[in-house]
Amino acid sequence: MILSKENLKLVSTDHVVVPQPAIFELPEKVLQFGTGVLLRGLPDYFIDKANRENIFNGRVAVVKSTGGDTSTFDHQDSLYTLCVRGIEKGKPVSENIISSAISRVIAADQDWQAILDIAKSADLTLVVSNTTEVGIQYVEESIQDNPPSSFPGKLLAVLYERFKTFNGSAASGLVIVATELIPDNGIKLGEIVLKLAHYNKLEANFVSWLVNDNYFCNSLVDRIVPGKPDEATLLALQQELGYTDHLLAMTEPYRLWAIEGNQQVADKLSFAKVDEGVIVAEDIEIYRELKVRLLNGTHTLSSGIAFLLGIDTVKNAMKNELMSDYIEALMTHEIGPSIPYKVTKEQADTFANSVKDRFANPSIEHLWTSIAFQYSMKMKIRILPVLLNYDKIYNQVPTHIVLGFAAYFAFSRIEKIEKELYFGLDNGASYRVNDDSAPYLFQQYQSHKNDFVETILADQEFWGADLSILDGFIPAVKAQYLEIIHQGMEKVLSKLMSAQLKAI
Repeated sequence: MILSKENLKLVSTDHVVVPQPAIFELPEKVLQFGTGVLLRGLPDYFIDKANRENIFNGRVAVVKSTGGDTSTFDHQDSLYTLCVRGIEKGKPVSENIISSAISRVIAADQDWQAILDIAKSADLTLVVSNTTEVGIQYVEESIQDNPPSSFPGKLLAVLYERFKTFNGSAASGLVIVATELIPDNGIKLGEIVLKLAHYNKLEANFVSWLVNDNYFCNSLVDRIVPGKPDEATLLALQQELGYTDHLLAMTEPYRLWAIEGNQQVADKLSFAKVDEGVIVAEDIEIYRELKVRLLNGTHTLSSGIAFLLGIDTVKNAMKNELMSDYIEALMTHEIGPSIPYKVTKEQADTFANSVKDRFANPSIEHLWTSIAFQYSMKMKIRILPVLLNYDKIYNQVPTHIVLGFAAYFAFSRIEKIEKELYFGLDNGASYRVNDDSAPYLFQQYQSHKNDFVETILADQEFWGADLSILDGFIPAVKAQYLEIIHQGMEKVLSKLMSAQLKAI
């Protein structure tokens, strides 16, 4: 049988959390732009949990902006199963939840009026978006279009409809939370919507209401939600569950939705009370720093090392003693103490422990080659601030970060170009270097093979910083790079970790 509202009574509750009938009577309090698995696995997860605990008591109307086919959601009454698998605080987690957070999915290009009607509802409290980074872009267009093409255009049309319906009352203002993966996502969205309001020559009273009575909130989302599993895993899960679910999604136990807002925002987002993974605070920068440095930064520095060791996935790296020891030491001794933000050791250690659980998750297939995508940009954004701060604090060379840099250079030796794609070569095997800086790296490697590392590390324009001021750093990276080339990564990493044991 297929998962649906009608068939819920046939679902065994032995292996799955099933929604109660009363939930389907709850009003639509949330308008969500985006149908993706991240939204369904994080914000909608929290809302569903709160509804089951009789706290938020509101459902989510979802806007589908790309393509008009909502049939998969319609056939299942917008129900879907979240299969939570992984490790939390060192213990395995396995849970299946049928989420009833979503009330319906509306195709913007087929029923725009239905979306405008939601704007008129007194129940509406919250707008959530995840339209990818490209979605938060300024497009000069009329909000009278049916519908406007851009997400900010659609949002402005919704807000203007609401303003007219409630005569600009302060109480009718909404909380708008952007989850797109760009810095200051809420602020940028608010600025674009305001600019578009002026372009549409909307009245001054509306502009005042827009600015003063609506809350555009920055937010940070952090949860790996790979979506539908492979065919064999899906078949096994559906046999366990006893039904077919075309929207089933896997997710890890770890969850974080940090929302930047004041007490008024916190009061409206009552679902935050049900799970420690939702945080509403006036400053969420600490959560961004912990994630970008300890999670993303550790991923980035480890990716080249793991790849050159012949390890394919993150979970397999955690099974390798050398790699798991390196990751532990990197976070504990170098990244954690050097985060360029006021972070206590306890906060850093707690987050680092959660990172180790996430890395070891046996249910997540996270390829190191995927993590090495846009390697150069990630090194600059995620690692450089930590490196500079480490030097400022300790005035010495961070040996684990050095090895990460050396591995980056070893990985980025581009040997050939085919059909405008760039390829490296390791032990006779060719691999793609998928990096916007690949043309530059290729040119430098071909022109300066003997001093490839020094040439690039001395390029202040490339890094946006003068790395020559870091005493001993460039020679240390070159030395490690040459050892990797001549001896292989396993010997180099083994030597580093042995030296660390002796130093303890």
